[in-house]
Amino acid sequence: MLQLNGVEHVYPNGTRALDGVTMSIGKGMFGLLGPNGAGKSSLMRTIATLQTPTAGTIHFGDIDVLAEPTRLRSTLGYLPQDFGVYPRVSAYDLLDHMVSLKGITASGERKATVETLLNQVNLWNVRNKAVAGFSGGMRQRFGIAQALIGNPELIIVDEPTAGLDPEERNRFYNLLVEIGENVVIILSTHIVEDVADLCPRMAVLAAGRIELEGAPSELIQRSRGTIWAKTIERDQLDDVRSNHEVISTRLLAGRTIVHVLSELDPGNGFALVEGGLEDVYMSTLAHTRRPAAAKAA
Repeated sequence: MLQLNGVEHVYPNGTRALDGVTMSIGKGMFGLLGPNGAGKSSLMRTIATLQTPTAGTIHFGDIDVLAEPTRLRSTLGYLPQDFGVYPRVSAYDLLDHMVSLKGITASGERKATVETLLNQVNLWNVRNKAVAGFSGGMRQRFGIAQALIGNPELIIVDEPTAGLDPEERNRFYNLLVEIGENVVIILSTHIVEDVADLCPRMAVLAAGRIELEGAPSELIQRSRGTIWAKTIERDQLDDVRSNHEVISTRLLAGRTIVHVLSELDPGNGFALVEGGLEDVYMSTLAHTRRPAAAKAA
């Protein structure tokens, strides 16, 4: 179990990236959903001991993460948002080097580890190709391979499917699901579908704060009866925004489908719809933006 209590982080320039983050994460896939700039990467780096929080505590089982960072790193697998590689180094040689850095130095054990991991992420057939020449999806699978060195009990993946095509994204999904049954995996992303498809539990992070937490199905259930939709002309959108709390819009055949949040029937031709996780997410963000908008006004 990963437990965070009152975690805060303020950068030297005064930016408050994390603001009292408190949550518990058990085994399996946990989705951390939030827009760009919400503080997701700051939180992932903090958990991964790459930066020290301004305040708060983090425990993983009996490990005090802030007091024993080396102990946490021995059981951590981390795939950052930007995963750099050495140019012209083959997948096999680079992974072999990383296995050595993780402390697996006996030649036989190291060889077995490298071969097992490359097969697990379906990269064995391209093991002699330079990782710098891999496609985005192949590079992400290599990133997962290095994150799995040493059979970690905590795995952090930060925006892992950004830029992947649908086929590579599905491969990545399947790999994460296979891995995630017996370890804690935190999937940090701004892509709602990633969380909806993979994670039995999730949280929404906005402006450095946890605004919502629970099972996606339960959160969707809570939104029932509050999401209304209407198809309008594009030039009507400003009028709708001025009279209703718009949570999302999308274009369809040149017209705009608008979703609004309301406890009561908003009238004006709006129809009640079965909300999804995207509606839950967008309504949560709309709720968190209200105080800032009011303050600015």
